[in-house]
Amino acid sequence: MWTGSWGNTYYTAAVKSMSSNFTNFLFGSFDPAGVVTIDKPPLSLWPQVISVKIFGIHHWSVLLPQVVEGVTAIFLLHRTVRMWAGEKAALIAALILTLTPITVATTRTNNTDTMLVLTLVAAAYAFTRAMKALDPRTRTKWLLFTAFLLGCGFLAKMAAAYIVIPAFFAAYLAGSKAHWRRQMLDLAGAAVVLLASSLWWVAAVGLWPGKKPYIGGSTDGTVLDLVLGYNGLGRVFGGEGNGNGGAPAGGGGPGGPGGASFGGPGGTSFGGSSGAGRMFGEAVGGQISWLLPLALAALACAAVLGFRRLRRSAPADTANRAGWVLWGGWLLVNAIVFSNQKGVFHPYYTTLMAPAIGALVGVGTVWALQKYRESEGPARFALPAGVAVTAGWAWVLVSRNTSWHGWLRYAVLVVALVAILALVLRKVPRMGLGLGLGAVLLAPAVWSGAAAASTTAIASLPAAGPTVDTMPAGWDSAELTADQRKILDYATSHASGEAITLAVEGGSQAAGVYIVDSDATVVGMGGFDGKDPVPSLDQLSTWVHEGRLRFVLTGGGMMQMDEKTVIERSRWVEQNCKPVLKAGEAGTLHECTDA
Repeated sequence: MWTGSWGNTYYTAAVKSMSSNFTNFLFGSFDPAGVVTIDKPPLSLWPQVISVKIFGIHHWSVLLPQVVEGVTAIFLLHRTVRMWAGEKAALIAALILTLTPITVATTRTNNTDTMLVLTLVAAAYAFTRAMKALDPRTRTKWLLFTAFLLGCGFLAKMAAAYIVIPAFFAAYLAGSKAHWRRQMLDLAGAAVVLLASSLWWVAAVGLWPGKKPYIGGSTDGTVLDLVLGYNGLGRVFGGEGNGNGGAPAGGGGPGGPGGASFGGPGGTSFGGSSGAGRMFGEAVGGQISWLLPLALAALACAAVLGFRRLRRSAPADTANRAGWVLWGGWLLVNAIVFSNQKGVFHPYYTTLMAPAIGALVGVGTVWALQKYRESEGPARFALPAGVAVTAGWAWVLVSRNTSWHGWLRYAVLVVALVAILALVLRKVPRMGLGLGLGAVLLAPAVWSGAAAASTTAIASLPAAGPTVDTMPAGWDSAELTADQRKILDYATSHASGEAITLAVEGGSQAAGVYIVDSDATVVGMGGFDGKDPVPSLDQLSTWVHEGRLRFVLTGGGMMQMDEKTVIERSRWVEQNCKPVLKAGEAGTLHECTDA
């Protein structure tokens, strides 16, 4: 908040518009006139709107809820892991989530992923309470609350919240001691609550009797199309769509190794090519994978030990087993989906994996520490081996761009070698443990700190590492340039009481700054990236004919505007309006008379 960033201008403009009236608040309208919504349900923006209503519209009042949500997620992860595996594991898990670079980069913006992480971690907390409950009714209540929170996640980022549901389902079957009939009743009740908490807003939008905004990102103005289309199956399997999740669809500036690269058809270059190596690749690796090998190793060890226990028919701790299945499933399902996602994929989506990495590494570290202190068998080398593997992977990640904090690789190497030596020789084990933790967390901590302090990062594309220093100027700007101010001043001074002061072609990157940095009623034609078929040509004609609109701005967008709907609107403006002001990169202002 202290960097002065207004966050993702697309969402900040929506927050300001939503604060103007209840209809805009309920639907998540991008513009104050209520023409088009953002391309997601509005739950994640509601706390920001409430903050703005209380404190006024300031950059810090927009971002304050994000900080609260991020801190709350860390707290709930600590409480969840503590119930599962004890205080030491919980502290390590919370520390890892705190120092995950992409989580820090995302939390300092007002993107929807922070709320998504919070709702899902809260669901994990409720689920763990359910598995620990001795009374069947108490267990059922917590399970239903789990389903409710998963539904809230859907209202934050739609189907992205459902990725973890298989993990919750499998964990319930692994951890429940109830009779199978009771299990079926519990699961049926949870399914009902999940659907109700997920779809009440969808139903409200569909059944709303009065005037309502067009649903941004959809092809037909319905939430169902948005859910099932581009922001649903289209994300996984690819394909064209109208929405791009609040981040640019093409064009833009350079990225950096270990950070994110931008541009390219279909959005795949944002997070590298799909495939098994995506989570470790240059675009994503430095964002999330610092401790991913360690988390996978912990999960593999737990699976082997669990299989051995099963073969011996030893009594199982079902609550403990449920924890491993939950967090292991959470990590694996997300990694598989993200790695194979054919549609638009941004590296910051992987912040959803951070809680699972923290939980698995936390519990795995405590287990390794116990084996280390037993001084028997090969398992005693698990701790120094974990330090070695993680430090080695940190060397690889930092070496991808040695011009950006390249000294880190040597620092990590030295600390890791001293830690491993101390652990193996057992001369100063306490020092070895402390240095081992430092070696594992030093590099991600530096990346996280740089991300938190960055003043050049693009809020619509959260990223840590080299990419934060290579972003092009003008992205996510919340302050009108001199040319843009000239455009707005002309439209305002020559207005004749029109309801819409200015309609802007070129997507949210063109319109958002006018909404954030003025009190004028500005409409962004085409929604987020200008592709939405709103306003239609008939609507434009009606607005002008009824005296609701007089000025239209074209040519001021930063995105690729080769879509049919954009071309048709631009052609209509050229044929029915006259250019009155050309203001450099801000575009050309047209005055429209009765058409």
